[in-house]
Amino acid sequence: MNQYAVIFDMDGVICHTNPYHAKAFEAFFKKYEIESSEQEFEEHMYGKHNSYIMSHFFKRPIMGEELLALEFEKEDMFRQVYASVIDPIPNYIEFLDALKNAGLKTAVATSAPKENMDLILDGLNIRSKMESLRSSENVTKHKPDPEVYLETAKQLGVLPSECLVFEDSYSGISAAINANMKVVGVLSSHTKEQLPPCQYYINDYRDIDVAQVKQLIAGK
Repeated sequence: MNQYAVIFDMDGVICHTNPYHAKAFEAFFKKYEIESSEQEFEEHMYGKHNSYIMSHFFKRPIMGEELLALEFEKEDMFRQVYASVIDPIPNYIEFLDALKNAGLKTAVATSAPKENMDLILDGLNIRSKMESLRSSENVTKHKPDPEVYLETAKQLGVLPSECLVFEDSYSGISAAINANMKVVGVLSSHTKEQLPPCQYYINDYRDIDVAQVKQLIAGK
């Protein structure tokens, strides 16, 4: 039995949601009269957990009940914007089906809240194709800490060395590297030069197939 596993981040990896998160944050920041720029978004939003994002942009620690309330408000704005849009990165569904037909285990490990993950999984009808689902509520330490990836491997019953992670952000790729997993960089939000070194890079899922996945995990 094949023990290889493929683990997907979600935002920027399954769907190109980052422009819609940016729109939601723009409306959110406007409400709270917070100044921001596109460069600041790139450096301090993409791939980051809301606790970091809120604290950075509010310029003070945001935690506890205040964090939960602000996070829900912003993410609800995102879900309202994205619910009618939900669209996978080109060839993702076909690639996922090919992985399942080849007997590979698959999972989602995201820093996003569970409500966002549910929206996308059910919108694309792919929940049943994943053996493990982990969102921000399932971890105590967020990317670049490797916890979410190590816990996913444990749940899948595979070694970290048997996993290939698809990530699009600096912190996400760093988390996978810190978990001693191999990584494919998805260039939906950043260039190769803006990311840590990966084993392979794709613009979308037309750039990779199952045979390449197996070779990458095997280190060939």
